[in-house]
Amino acid sequence: MADMEFRTEGLTKVYGQGQTAVHALRGTDLSLPKGEMTVLLGHSGSGKSTLLNILGGLDRASSGKAFFRQTELTALKEKALTRYRREHVGFVFQFYNLVPSLTARENVALVTEIATDPMTPEEALERVGLTPRMDHFPSQLSGGEQQRVAIARAIAKRPNVLLCDEPTGALDSKTGITVLEALKSINDDLGTTTVVITHNADIQRIAHRVLHMADGRIVSEEVNATRLAPSEVAW
Repeated sequence: MADMEFRTEGLTKVYGQGQTAVHALRGTDLSLPKGEMTVLLGHSGSGKSTLLNILGGLDRASSGKAFFRQTELTALKEKALTRYRREHVGFVFQFYNLVPSLTARENVALVTEIATDPMTPEEALERVGLTPRMDHFPSQLSGGEQQRVAIARAIAKRPNVLLCDEPTGALDSKTGITVLEALKSINDDLGTTTVVITHNADIQRIAHRVLHMADGRIVSEEVNATRLAPSEVAW
């Protein structure tokens, strides 16, 4: 298991109690190799975001175990879990969460100032193709550009893993493809283990591995023999 970035055993998550309890995860087992891009598919309520949040240290399981490499995440105290998020995980969400009063460069610098071995904001923005726009404010950027700033902010601390929850959900096809190209480039060039939740099933074709979730479980897993370029994905 030394080459596994993430591993879970019988992971469950229950919100609430009694008759109103919601079983978000129902005994999820998975193994995700280092350096791969994985796409996670499933209907709303299938448990995708809950699983991603537990892997990222944003939420805790009700039972079962989750491991990052040799570290059992489900056994960590809050302080250690915070350190894990800070040092190892980059997050990208559907909504960009940029600070409106800061430029693209300054938004990325918020992360580089607290990381131990960060890229410069300029390098991170260059990796997502935004060098000409780094001194613009979010209101001066398109949706796709704002999402690429969010990706630059996530990768600037050189995380081991990049966890993306519907990163193209609010974008049209052209800007969505540009964002996917940035994610694929980071995975290819930096070897960052990347997990992407999406409702667009065609995006699975750019990944190494595809997991399908339903009713809180992983119901199937596929490995792509060949990967498409984001520009080849139907929207």
